[in-house]
Amino acid sequence: MASIRRTLSPAYHHRSYQNGAGFSSPSHKFLPNGNSKHSSSRHLPLLFTALNLVYRKGWRRSLCWCLFFFLIGFVFGITLFGNMDTDIRAEDFAFPELKPPHVDLLLDDQIVTSVSLGIHTRLQEPKEVDDLIGPPLKQLIVVTPTYNRGFQAYFLNRLGQVLRLVKPPLVWIVVEEKVASFETAEILRRTGVMYRHVVCTRSPSEPKDRGVHQRNAALEHIERHKVDGIVFFADDDNVYTVELFESLRTIRRFGTWPVAMLAPSKNKAILEGPVCNGSQVIGWHTNEKSKRLRRFHVDMSGFAFNSSILWDPKRWGRPYSNPIRQLDTVKEGFQETTFIEQVAEDESQMEGILPGCSRIMNWHIHLDTSNLIYPKGWLLEKNLEITLAIK
Repeated sequence: MASIRRTLSPAYHHRSYQNGAGFSSPSHKFLPNGNSKHSSSRHLPLLFTALNLVYRKGWRRSLCWCLFFFLIGFVFGITLFGNMDTDIRAEDFAFPELKPPHVDLLLDDQIVTSVSLGIHTRLQEPKEVDDLIGPPLKQLIVVTPTYNRGFQAYFLNRLGQVLRLVKPPLVWIVVEEKVASFETAEILRRTGVMYRHVVCTRSPSEPKDRGVHQRNAALEHIERHKVDGIVFFADDDNVYTVELFESLRTIRRFGTWPVAMLAPSKNKAILEGPVCNGSQVIGWHTNEKSKRLRRFHVDMSGFAFNSSILWDPKRWGRPYSNPIRQLDTVKEGFQETTFIEQVAEDESQMEGILPGCSRIMNWHIHLDTSNLIYPKGWLLEKNLEITLAIK
């Protein structure tokens, strides 16, 4: 019996087949197939040889060699840097100091020069503004007694429009008797002037004493609230200039000026007030024989004084501390002089307003409005009927 022996080829032996298929081995799993291009076929024998060596000797031997060379490199690296200075200070980790670039101001640089001049000019502006503003103005305290009569609305509106032109600070104290009327309060609100509406509760025994009690009510209000400023009695039926009110702020203690008055006969004007040498009072103007016995010949609207005299007598050296008030026990026409005697001892404590007291800044016009008929609230409801009746 014939036996058939099949010759086994050695493992991993390369054999070429007629159909071009290559032998399949474990190492060929990482290689391209036989359909590769001719340009890469030249390097295949070398690649196959390297892979066979790695595969036969094992990957452990290669790993050992890698570790060996790594340790050699690590030892050489430590040896080279072994002599480094290990003294590390906190300053070594500090951030570098940042400084602006140096600018040489001595150079002829027009841009730097213009900026410097602009800053210098702006810093000087507030000082110049302060010089123009000057010290604060003194407050004016204008006291006006009023009562219900013809032309009352006209008088108050006229005086209110003048006070509106005066520079602040200014407070207008309007005094009525018994009750504050709605009509007066409405007029005061429309003027736009800061005001205080005061009521005098004391009933006068005679009509001549009405203004005395009303002014005393205003003085009591100023003294109780210690209102600081220059007090001026401005009756509503007088005529005033804005220049007069601005001049009152120059008064330190007591100031006076001449007043033009219409004589009772209505046929001439008379002058009443001080005669001055500069700002020094040296005499008085007087034209009425019945008033020659007065100590000071001044009209009620011809003087003004510092309000602190009312509530701070020690400041002005007053020998007594009694309240300063107008008297209703003296004859008519003597209220002014008896009141001034409580404020100033003599002419040495007075100041003439405007040099020489040569200007007339207010007029006292006596208008009799007792018999004047006027509609209630100054509202003419039947104006059209009256006009037709006249035609």
